[in-house]
Amino acid sequence: MDEINLHFTGDIHAITSANNLLSAIIDNHIFQGNELEIDKVIWKRCVDLNDRALRKVQICLSGEKNAVPREDGFDITVASEIMAIFCLAEDLNDLKKRIGNIVIGYNKKGKEIRARDLKAEGAMTVLLKDAFKPNLVQTLENTPAIIHGGPFANIAHGCNSVIATKMGLKLADYCITEAGFGADLGAEKFLDIKSRNLPKTPDAVVCVATIKALKYHGGMPIENIKEENIEYLEKGIHNLLKHIDNLKNVFGLNVIVGINKYTTDTDKEIDYLRTKLEEKGVNISLVEAWAKGGKGAIDLAEKVATLCEKQSNFKYCYELKDSIKQKIEKIATKIYGAERSRIYR
Repeated sequence: MDEINLHFTGDIHAITSANNLLSAIIDNHIFQGNELEIDKVIWKRCVDLNDRALRKVQICLSGEKNAVPREDGFDITVASEIMAIFCLAEDLNDLKKRIGNIVIGYNKKGKEIRARDLKAEGAMTVLLKDAFKPNLVQTLENTPAIIHGGPFANIAHGCNSVIATKMGLKLADYCITEAGFGADLGAEKFLDIKSRNLPKTPDAVVCVATIKALKYHGGMPIENIKEENIEYLEKGIHNLLKHIDNLKNVFGLNVIVGINKYTTDTDKEIDYLRTKLEEKGVNISLVEAWAKGGKGAIDLAEKVATLCEKQSNFKYCYELKDSIKQKIEKIATKIYGAERSRIYR
C-alpha cells in the first residue's frame, strides 16, 4: 500500500514529464522566433503535489529575447489533460494521435494551435511508452488487481485506463472496475465516455453508500454523525434513491447497493435502510470488507454474480451525434434533475 501511494512504478512521473515537455517546447518555440505566431497560451504545467502556491504563477521574467511575461499555473498531474488522454487511448498510435490533437493556445488571428503543430507528440509519446503498460499488483489476500491511470472526475472522466479494463476482461470471469465521484458524475462519465471505448457495457453496477453519508445528506450536523438517528437517515435516503434511479432508469442497468458498514452503524439504522430499499425493489448487501477482508464481501459477490446473469437494457444518456448543447441539456435534466426551461439563460 505504501509503495502504491508513493512512487509506485513511476507512471505519474512520466505523465508529469510529458506534460511539462510540451510546456518547454511551447516556450522554446516562442524564444526561437515564434514561427507559429503563438499569441495566447492556455496549456498549463503540472506537478504531482497539491501545491496551492503554484496554481497561478508569472513566467518568462528572465528578460531574454522574445520572453513576454505571462500568467501560467500548475495543475495536479492526475488532473492534467495528458492523464485523461492516457486513460482513453487504445494503443500507442492512438495515444500519439490524441496528444497531437491537444490545443495549446491560439495565434494572433484566433486560430487554434495544436501540439502536432509544434511536432511535440512523438517525444511526448516516447516518455509515456512504459507508463502506458498496465500495472499488475496483488491485494492483501493475494488476488490480482490492475492499477493504471486515474484522471480526476471533476475535470475528466474519473476512470482507470481503457487498456487496463480490456486486459481485466480477458484475464478473469468477472472484471470489477470503479468510477469516481458518485453515480451522477462518476458513473455518468464512465458509462457515456469510457464504455463507448470498451468491447462491452457493464452487466451490473454496485452503488456504494454509507449510513453516515446518508445521514449527512439528510442534514445531520457532521459533529453528530456517529449518533443513531433514523429521522436524518430517512431524509438522506432520497439522495441514494436518485443515484439508483440514474443507473436503473436513465442507463437501464441492474443495480445493487453495497452498504459499507462502520462500527458506529446501529442495527436499527441498518434494518431501517434495508427495509426501505427492499420496499422499493432495490437489491442491497451489507459489506464488512474493511473489518473482515474478503469474507466480509462474500454476500455482495454472490449477489453481483447473480445480478450479472439478468438481462439489462443499457442505453446512453446522450448520443455522440448530439450537439454539445444537447448533451449538456440531457445530462443536466436526466442526471441532475435540472429544469429544461432554466438551461442556457
